[in-house]
Amino acid sequence: MVIVFALVALLVLSVLVAGNWWVWRRLFRDTTRGPGFVRRAGVVVIAGGWALTVGAFVAERAGAPFRLQQVLAWPGFLWLALSIYLLLGVLAGELVRPLLRRRLERRTRAEEAVREPEPDPVPAGVTVATPAAGASVASTTTTATTTTATTTATSPATEPTENQTLPTTPDETSSTKPTPAPTASPAPSPGSTDPSRPLATPTRRLFVSRVVAGAVATAAVGTVGYGTYGVLRGPKVKRVTVPLAKLPRAAHGYRIAVVSDVHLGPVLGRGFAQKVVDTINGTQPDLIAVVGDLVDGSVKDLGPAAAPLARLRARQGAFFVTGNHEYFSGAEQWVEEVRRLGLRPLENARTELPHFDLAGVNDVAGESEGQGPDFAKALGDRDRARACVLLAHQPVQIHDAVDHGVDLQLSGHTHGGQLWPGNLIADLANPTLAGLERYGDTQLYVSRGAGAWGPPTRVGAPSDITVIELASRQA
Repeated sequence: MVIVFALVALLVLSVLVAGNWWVWRRLFRDTTRGPGFVRRAGVVVIAGGWALTVGAFVAERAGAPFRLQQVLAWPGFLWLALSIYLLLGVLAGELVRPLLRRRLERRTRAEEAVREPEPDPVPAGVTVATPAAGASVASTTTTATTTTATTTATSPATEPTENQTLPTTPDETSSTKPTPAPTASPAPSPGSTDPSRPLATPTRRLFVSRVVAGAVATAAVGTVGYGTYGVLRGPKVKRVTVPLAKLPRAAHGYRIAVVSDVHLGPVLGRGFAQKVVDTINGTQPDLIAVVGDLVDGSVKDLGPAAAPLARLRARQGAFFVTGNHEYFSGAEQWVEEVRRLGLRPLENARTELPHFDLAGVNDVAGESEGQGPDFAKALGDRDRARACVLLAHQPVQIHDAVDHGVDLQLSGHTHGGQLWPGNLIADLANPTLAGLERYGDTQLYVSRGAGAWGPPTRVGAPSDITVIELASRQA
């Protein structure tokens, strides 16, 4: 088992190093003419960003001073999100690059054809011999010169009279001297550009690399920036109607505000918690269900951030079940803290409300501490003629819920994938990624969550607080 884990870790590390090297090559090496400041800066940016990312995760898990966690979290987690979209952009650029180069080559050939010089006009009465195929330029020039000289010699205007001689001038004598051959221009040095020549292939390649790199960087920064803004502005309200066969007519329209995965921590603090509270209270629910992953840190560090939860308001109160991150942060302390704030923890327990049963089970992560889910304790002796709503953090707990005759399970945990294309992986690991689905006689609703873990960024999976409106089929 240890060997398998080591091999997997080595494979992941190799892929990570190769991916970042490829990003550096495409964004920094291929966009410059040679070694210099830009390439060195690229190494510093990429290596430094990952050092901050690792430092942020280690500081959070190791319980480092909270101020240090905050200092590392923002740049470290944002770099993690940015690096994902830089790599995706570079991969997409591999498809665009040859197409762009081919288009530039066609454009260059067209420009060369337009610049082809026209032959000089030939005076009237002068015949210029056409050189045979393969004749040199020098022979063509000699033929033209001879023809011109013959024409001049036979011209009536310059023919001498009988017994008359023409003086020989120095210019005429010198005109018989051979014309010196033109001196060949020195070959251009490597890397130089001759403005009289068409665009060279290396220059064209450099241009394409800069265009693609600029587009990749712009798209990645824009995607992460917009995704971060979406999280920080707070979750939107989503409304879903769920019919329950056993729900009495008197409970028709009963509203449950479901919030999961708030993830208060070094990045999302008290201000974010207040936005969540205000959004929930604005829906005027009959009941509030907090279904796990409320925090990422200790009560000592995050107690002040969670304080706004004391202002949650619902006609029949607010209820809480643990998520896996509570067990990373001290679940027992947080159960007591939320109870102090006015929420009612359901630790493998059930309460009988006027029109249906509300139950809650611990998260499966609690098994390592002997505090895992106990469906028999929470549901074993209940009256199955009554409708039952179960709070369980992870969707994978749906199979136990089906076995115990639950009508509706409310979950979170998946974040809807949070960062596309992470939804593809999350979908493989969970029976339902987000939304409402039916499993036999049991329905499962999975919220995408209100906050974010790691990068405070969401792409393709907007945060939400869901208002579940129960509908009676008897109404």
